[in-house]
Amino acid sequence: MALSAARIGALCAIGASFGFTINDTAVKVLSSDYALHQIILIRATIAVTLMVAVVMPLTGGWTQMRTRRPVLHLVRGGLLVLANMSFFLSLSVMPIADATAIFFVGPLIIAVFSVVFLGEHVGPRRWAAIGVGLAGVVIMIRPGSDAFTPVALLPLLAAAGYAGMHTMTRRMGITESAVTMAFYMQVAFISVSLAVGLSLGHGGLDPGDGGPVSFLTRAWVWPGSADWLVFAVAGFGSATGGLLIAQAYRKCEAALIAPLEYLALPMAILWGLLVFGEWPDPLAWTGITLIMGAGLYMIWRETRAG
Repeated sequence: MALSAARIGALCAIGASFGFTINDTAVKVLSSDYALHQIILIRATIAVTLMVAVVMPLTGGWTQMRTRRPVLHLVRGGLLVLANMSFFLSLSVMPIADATAIFFVGPLIIAVFSVVFLGEHVGPRRWAAIGVGLAGVVIMIRPGSDAFTPVALLPLLAAAGYAGMHTMTRRMGITESAVTMAFYMQVAFISVSLAVGLSLGHGGLDPGDGGPVSFLTRAWVWPGSADWLVFAVAGFGSATGGLLIAQAYRKCEAALIAPLEYLALPMAILWGLLVFGEWPDPLAWTGITLIMGAGLYMIWRETRAG
């Protein structure tokens, strides 16, 4: 029996969450030794190679590069580059679970954007769920406390870029395929990382403290042989995540797909524990619970509404 568009979109969203979280984990592993723009450049090059060698031959070949909306692809790619670079900068000093939880104001913003820009419907109960999720985000950031750090605002900036990008995905999906959008997304990564690398790759502005500024301005170095596998994991996660999430937002409403992306939260907690030995503190668990609860409730409401 053929799957409905909503089920295909949901499965794609779940697969994308897995791809993005292994990408995030790989980037955090590499963040202590390599510049952010170098990581993004190598990752995007690997992702484009996978798409050209494997995905495109199975989906229409080079015709997938044709587009009638090059300017929109440029804007969408710029928003995603902003989202990724902001989020990855935060990963250099924050636990991956905490950064991911704060970032998940993004799907809440997407649900709002879907009403404002796409004319989709979000009922009062889902609005209440969005409010609960936002409360969880505030708990994670902890404004006014000694635990607050300006770096915690970077995932919020990433969320804003991410929400804008996916709102465009929903509108562009009418004429553009998921492969086309995913391909030009990686082209944007390569273009921006090359430009930043040519400006900062000499390392002269690196303060050497291992913080976000150092992560952004560190000099380029040739990767060690063992690290190439980590770069490959990042490239695979980025390519599959970008392709699947574009397909998810093409298939069904943004307000349905956005809550499913919350599955990245337990995935991020798992990777944080297994790879970095990180475990959220009780206050962080409170914020995560509110965010997860709001997302799951929205999914339940969508299911009841058919």
